[in-house]
Amino acid sequence: MMAASMLRRDKKTTAATLKTELNRTDNSSGVRLLQELLDNVLNPEKPAADTEALEWCKYLLAGGEGFEEFCKTVRSYDNATLCGLVWTANFVAYRCRTCGISPCMSLCAECFNNGDHTGHDFNMFRSQAGGACDCGDSNVMRESGFCRRHRLKTGENVPTVPRDLLLMSEMVLPRFIVSIIQYLRDGYTEPDSSPERDLQKVLQQLEPQISFLEELTKMGGAMRTVLTKILTNQQTFKELSMGQEENVYAKNNYDKYLSALKSSGLVTVEEKGAVAAAAAGGGGAEAGATAGAASLSLLGATAAVSSVESSKEEDQDGGQSVGQRKRVKLSSTTKDPSIMDTLKHKCFLEELLFWTIKYEFPQKMVTFLLNMLPDQDYKITFTKTFVQHYAFIMKTLMKSQESDTMSNRIVHISVQLFSNEELARHVTEECQLLDIMVTVLLYMMESCLIRSELQDEENSHHVVVNCGEALLKNNTYWPLVSDFINILSHQSVAKRFLEDHSLLMLWMSFVSFFQGMNLNKRELNEHVEFESQTYYAAFAAELEACAQPMWGLLTHCKVKETQEYTKTVVRFCLEALQVWFDNIGFVDEPAPNQVTFHLPLHRYYAMFLSKAVKCQGLDLDSLLPDQEMLMKIMVHPLQIQVSLSEIHSNMWVRNGLQIKGQAMTYVQSHFCNSMIDPDIYLLQVCASRLDPDYFISSVFERFKVVDLLTMASQHQNSALDSEQERPMLEGALTFLVILCSLRIHLGMADDEILRAEMVSQLCMNDRTHSSLLDLIPENPNPKSGIVPGSCSFEDMLSAVADFKAPVFEPGGSMQQGMYTPKAKVWEKEFDPIMVILRTVYRRDVQSAMDRYAAFLKQSASISGNPWPPYKERTPLHSCYRGLVRLLHCKTLHIVIFTLLYKIWMDHPNMSEHVLCMVLYLIELGLDNQVQDDEDEEPCIEERCHDSWFPGTSLLSNLHHIINYVRVRVPEDASEVKREPPPSTSAESSPPSQAPASASLNAQSVAFHSHADNSQGIGERTCVRRSSLAWWPSAGVSSRRSSTAATGRPAWPRPLPPRGPRARPRPAGSRRAPPSTWRPLPAAAPQLVTEILEVRESMLSLLVKLHGKLSARGATPLTAAQLEEGADLADPAASVGHGDGLTAIQRILGKASARSRLSRRCIQEACGRQCPPVPPKKNSPADKKSMDKEERRQRARERQQKLLAEFASRQKSFMETAMDVETPDADPGMDLEASEEASVEVLYDCVICGQSGPSTEDRPTGLVVLLQASSVLGHRCRSDEPKRLPTSDEEHIYPEDTCGAASDVRLSLMQRDFKDSSCLQSVSIGWDGGVYVQTCGHTLHIDCHKSYMESLRNDQVLQGFSVDKGEFTCPLCRQFANSVLPCRPGRGSEVGAWHMPSSKPTHVLVKEVEDLQDQLAIFPVSGDTTESNLTKEMESVIKDIKNTTQKKYMDYGKNPGSPDNDFLFMYSVARSNLELEMVHRGGNLCSGGASAAAKRSCLNQLFHVLAMHMRLYSIDSAYNPWTRLTQISHSRDEYYDEERPEVPMLFRDVPSLLIIFVLTMPQPLRKEHFMCVVKVLYTLQYTQGLVALSIKFSPEERQAWSTSGALKKSMPNANRSWEALLSHVIGELSKGKCIYDARAEEVSMLCSSVWSPQSIEFFLQQYCLPFLRLACLLQHHLYGDNLVGCQVEEEFSMLAVSLGLLAPAAQVGNPVSSAVCLEWPVGPFSLLPQWCAEVTSLPETQAEQTATLLVQDPHWAAPRLLQLPENYNTIFQYYHRKACTSCNKVPKDPALCLVCGAFVCLKGLCCKQQGICECVLHSQHCGAATGIFLLINASVIIIIRGHRFCLWGSVYLDAHGEEDRDLRRGKPLFLCAERYRVLEQQWVAHTFDHINKRWGPHYNGL
Repeated sequence: MMAASMLRRDKKTTAATLKTELNRTDNSSGVRLLQELLDNVLNPEKPAADTEALEWCKYLLAGGEGFEEFCKTVRSYDNATLCGLVWTANFVAYRCRTCGISPCMSLCAECFNNGDHTGHDFNMFRSQAGGACDCGDSNVMRESGFCRRHRLKTGENVPTVPRDLLLMSEMVLPRFIVSIIQYLRDGYTEPDSSPERDLQKVLQQLEPQISFLEELTKMGGAMRTVLTKILTNQQTFKELSMGQEENVYAKNNYDKYLSALKSSGLVTVEEKGAVAAAAAGGGGAEAGATAGAASLSLLGATAAVSSVESSKEEDQDGGQSVGQRKRVKLSSTTKDPSIMDTLKHKCFLEELLFWTIKYEFPQKMVTFLLNMLPDQDYKITFTKTFVQHYAFIMKTLMKSQESDTMSNRIVHISVQLFSNEELARHVTEECQLLDIMVTVLLYMMESCLIRSELQDEENSHHVVVNCGEALLKNNTYWPLVSDFINILSHQSVAKRFLEDHSLLMLWMSFVSFFQGMNLNKRELNEHVEFESQTYYAAFAAELEACAQPMWGLLTHCKVKETQEYTKTVVRFCLEALQVWFDNIGFVDEPAPNQVTFHLPLHRYYAMFLSKAVKCQGLDLDSLLPDQEMLMKIMVHPLQIQVSLSEIHSNMWVRNGLQIKGQAMTYVQSHFCNSMIDPDIYLLQVCASRLDPDYFISSVFERFKVVDLLTMASQHQNSALDSEQERPMLEGALTFLVILCSLRIHLGMADDEILRAEMVSQLCMNDRTHSSLLDLIPENPNPKSGIVPGSCSFEDMLSAVADFKAPVFEPGGSMQQGMYTPKAKVWEKEFDPIMVILRTVYRRDVQSAMDRYAAFLKQSASISGNPWPPYKERTPLHSCYRGLVRLLHCKTLHIVIFTLLYKIWMDHPNMSEHVLCMVLYLIELGLDNQVQDDEDEEPCIEERCHDSWFPGTSLLSNLHHIINYVRVRVPEDASEVKREPPPSTSAESSPPSQAPASASLNAQSVAFHSHADNSQGIGERTCVRRSSLAWWPSAGVSSRRSSTAATGRPAWPRPLPPRGPRARPRPAGSRRAPPSTWRPLPAAAPQLVTEILEVRESMLSLLVKLHGKLSARGATPLTAAQLEEGADLADPAASVGHGDGLTAIQRILGKASARSRLSRRCIQEACGRQCPPVPPKKNSPADKKSMDKEERRQRARERQQKLLAEFASRQKSFMETAMDVETPDADPGMDLEASEEASVEVLYDCVICGQSGPSTEDRPTGLVVLLQASSVLGHRCRSDEPKRLPTSDEEHIYPEDTCGAASDVRLSLMQRDFKDSSCLQSVSIGWDGGVYVQTCGHTLHIDCHKSYMESLRNDQVLQGFSVDKGEFTCPLCRQFANSVLPCRPGRGSEVGAWHMPSSKPTHVLVKEVEDLQDQLAIFPVSGDTTESNLTKEMESVIKDIKNTTQKKYMDYGKNPGSPDNDFLFMYSVARSNLELEMVHRGGNLCSGGASAAAKRSCLNQLFHVLAMHMRLYSIDSAYNPWTRLTQISHSRDEYYDEERPEVPMLFRDVPSLLIIFVLTMPQPLRKEHFMCVVKVLYTLQYTQGLVALSIKFSPEERQAWSTSGALKKSMPNANRSWEALLSHVIGELSKGKCIYDARAEEVSMLCSSVWSPQSIEFFLQQYCLPFLRLACLLQHHLYGDNLVGCQVEEEFSMLAVSLGLLAPAAQVGNPVSSAVCLEWPVGPFSLLPQWCAEVTSLPETQAEQTATLLVQDPHWAAPRLLQLPENYNTIFQYYHRKACTSCNKVPKDPALCLVCGAFVCLKGLCCKQQGICECVLHSQHCGAATGIFLLINASVIIIIRGHRFCLWGSVYLDAHGEEDRDLRRGKPLFLCAERYRVLEQQWVAHTFDHINKRWGPHYNGL
């Protein structure tokens, strides 16, 4: 019972005692005590949530020390050389491809930043599944990339661990781990019986214990060693796992564990018996079948099948039941039955992993297991354990509800284990990892097999995966496939796989599950009801499960030594293909109207063939099957190419959009090199080995255009509608061109392929670097800067493209950095064929051609519409020479002849594209001659009748003349002669008739297809034989090479549709084709046979076409041009540019250069050449068709012209109407008061279009945007912007901003002075002021109301809220939210306002005073009725008040008082003037034409504000005017109240100016305005002197006071600053404390001595802001021009224009600021009065009096924060930073770029009254305008009121691209230009106009 007493004692001392006991030599009693204690503490019957046990463990481990101390000590013995930091999803990590050996390598931020990766190809990424840091692991990364800490091999100099330190851990931890396992056993119930929450509950209770284990792993190597020993010790496991016999709880616990184990095998116990029986049954079919052969049985040949449904009938023959059930289950016998068996555990680690899997990989357990990996022993054991449980993991995954999360966690573990080659090889050898993986993959896919419906639906034995199953739809298989790809990337493992034949067979059977999946059947009648989207799953599955492992294997088959592997794979591919053909019952024709895009077996075969020839020097023929098999192999890939054409011809339109999706995905960049490329390559191989005539005829038959290839003018096509014929013909020809010219697998080097891919993508469009990387197919290595063994991506890019730096367009759309093809690339390398192959959208081909044409026009090399250029090809690899025979076969030549004839005759359905492709084929044939064709042509009499041409060489066939062609035409066709022909001879037909048929839209038949009427054939053959003898023969070669008589020669080898077998036949034998498989429509007219006279050769047709293409009646082709053509054909010119004419010329040139006969033939044709004679019967309709092309051309040109005209109009409109930046020069719209005009101002209404004056009844208004703005409030004193803090030491202090300073000033005043007076002594509106801007357009206010009404009823979603009064200007679409009424123009008085005055100052002063009094007598207006104008003015005032928040309007002590309102109103005017000053650059030096002076509405605004302010009168007793212009007699009147008025010296002079102007009757005469300015200048100047005197040191003050006193007696003393300064100092010194209050501060600051020049400069600078404002106001009120000047002349320029200075004074010598003074009364009596107001204040306020006296009117321009150059600096500091208000790390942190505040975007934690933090902050900091940088996305969002928009990013990568959401993770750098634009838009308040995509944020940001 010692344990019980121990439990009661203090834990620390107990632990210490036990440790001493255990350290003795005989420690048995200590062991017994400890065990008793642990039995008690770790009793599994206690609830898991009890933390007492954990406390005990901590104390026991520490053995009497504190646990923290113990941790420190253990850490000091850490000998780990790996980092091994484990992270979970969403962690930010790095990957460096330069340092990585494995592509999965990753580093934590700390190791990355402490390593040297400059110039490396690295990126930052957000972990999706979690991961671990590989720093220090030389198996995964190069040592050069290790960080400083892990480079030092720390293990070597770490002292050995003292024995007693971890003694307690070794004793206590096994028991602790057992207790965890017991809890896990106890809590587990099968998910079927219990909801998942129960499992979660168990895990929650165990959280502290597992976290404790995790903590232990972080103590370093020493502790991990102890844990490894415990986890892997089999003895301990045996003793502790069973539980003591007598303990009932432990026994039950163990039973639970055993029952959980039962279901852990891949095949459950019950299924086992069945499997064994089935295996025996299946194996019986092949006696003595090896395991490998049995595995092949999976293909379904001898499949043992157990149906999923209850077995209705179990046939002996498994294959039968496959045919009868929809869903199929296969069983397999694999090499190793143990994979299927129940698990057996030997140590804690195994059972822990088992429970981790059962509980679906809880994150904490995963982290614990991974944290242990730096221990090598553990790593090996754990990997083996993981492999042992692999099948069980996948089984659990398939059942899991949360398969996504679980997949991520599985990969999180497996990627750490399998990325290490050493380890992967070890487990492959010892634990049969490959067998397990392949078996498990098979097992997984077997769960979702269905019978294939391809080819023969009823009898198919082939099974495919069902893409609709969750397993495929949700990608549940990806962890398994990704592991498989991962281990195949290791050479040693891949070799093992390739050597193991039975494994390869199993793998092929796995691949065949995908062969033919997702079959599409063409809907012929009605549109498919439900468009299934399963194709996503199908393409993903083929790419991930088949193609990627294939690329992995191919990487290891690159050298001669690996030839055997390739041969083996090829052999197995062919076997699997043969089995597949047998299973689907394929004979020789594909089933009609079916297509599958998935042929992985074909593609495996193709890619291994390609590698064998390219890299391993194998002979192609040794790897190819017999001809019959090749014919079969060719069928399905060809079917896909046909289907692509059919889909684009809208033949599959009833299958919905998804079929288009499939066609696009098939050629899309991520799939093309695993799909279309191998398919085309395979077809090229077939074409090079099969009979060319057979191949060509197959192509045209499959494309269903055989019927079209007739020389007759009309034909019947049984398979296609007429509008589908042309696209299908174009498709067939294009396919042939691609087949003959594509060289990707036929001899191009990797560099050349990369270059071709890059050029084709760049030609379609300019590309950003990242999109280019994405669009170029991986080949197959993961994307990296270096493609192994070849030139790098970057070098290639710089060779073919120029970089266009990112530009910022004025419209606001930001361009990224783009790459555009170099000129030489367009000239020499543009390859339209490659472009066609790689375009997902057909419009991209057009785009490439347009860009090509634009380039040629620009380089002036060609006018007109260029054709796709012809490009020389790289020579073929010798194995593929046979491909050239395609171009030299009679069948193709017949097609070419027929098509040239049809184009010349203008038959329907011919197009420019058809001609282009035909010419391309001819030219390819001329450039690729078959070497040995001259002697092989035996000229046998019998063969003549069979063919049109004597031989197969294109060169000789070009000049072969064909005289007559027999055609089959409908009875009513134009060719049919009406009178019965007397004989078949040509002579008997009237000469006029023969050519007549030629000009009609007639068609001729070159082929003989299944749609023939069989009786027609027999008839035709006999006619042909009899008439041969006397038909006129073709020119030179008398009878032998005569006529190609039949118009429809039989294909050299017709392919029967449903015959038993198609074999190539010897050339002579012929067979009548079988009857049609699609009957003709009954109403079709009867076909009759007619003979056409042709008498043309291909060359003569080309010459005629040349004549036809060149402008009508142009000079015919001459021999001289041909010589040019021959030069064109010079092999040095690799690309032929030009249109169809140049193409024909080039071909004729090449032909004449290469053969004398051709030259002669061409010369003859040229001689004869004249445009085809229109026949007599020519109807206007025929003429039309001939001119169609020409008309089309003209229409196109007209259209271009119209478009250009429209664009220029639009541009000029935009310049006048839209240009926000330039002042309006249009006099009609000039809103400032016009010069001496005695007429009323007229306004145009942009809605009703009427022009007229604004009247009281029907006022006109300006379209304006009112917005609250705090831009002015964010100005600082310094010109340098504040820096964004990027460390804890840096801070931003907001106290020095203009807004903060003015708030402090106002509150200081309000403390001591009368409130109403304070509110007239300052301006507010620095923060939250209202800024008014206009686009300059006007409209009637009643028109505007109806416009708003129509917007309200408009259902279209607008980007603005009509209910809030928002709209867009009807003319220029600029955003607006109010209308500012224009005052009715009283033009006649204009003259009087402007007259300069000659009245003396005192008279004017008196007049001004009278005017101010006058206001009190006349309120608004005499009449009581309100006019429309005044109503509108009131409504605008209301709008202005609603624009900003309440807090920015109420500054008085009693909110809502008239004084408050008064202050707000004049501050609106002040804010607008100040903002205009900011937009003009802070001064008026640039004069009136400044670009920043936007169209101004200040005149109108002043008028509206003045109307409103006349409601308030200033009490004459307190009128500041009197205190400025009169000496008051009784001093006391100001101080009789408890709070005095604000002294004049404290008042803000510009505010007074605006108050005076607004409160006097409008319009104000200019002389009065100037008088007010003069008087206020004296006050401003005096304030300057006061501020100066306070800045002096006492000695200086004394000196200046004395020297100035002498000047007082001078005659101009009142204009001498020295006299005035001395007087001010004297007056202020009466209140002693004013100067003393600032004494210490001054002494610190004052290092320089004040000279007269510096004093003069100070005073000018002090008065400048006031003068600028006054001058700007004058400019708006009176339309005075602002004169530009130098900065140093600004003061004198302003003084002259305000009348303070005579114009003559300006010239030459510098102006003194005092000269401008004009005192209304003597300064020496006025100044004492002003100073007395200050000196009489109580001494206690001396400090703040001094503060108020020194007001510095200067503020720098508003700036956003200065950002660091590198984005990483911001990201690293802020993305883990806790939010200041909720102290959590925000999910989406954001930064305010105006003030630097750190806020939570969308964070619910910081929500207040339903408003999220960003929106709140934008209201507080920017009066509802906020600019935020989103840390995790690198983009900027703008919040404006209730809307927001994504602005873009100011950080770009090295290629000038944004990286939104940091997806690419490349280093980003500040783009100063973009940031400047952002700042400019903020200062100019143009966010609303420039950014177009706004949306409501509903306070949720």
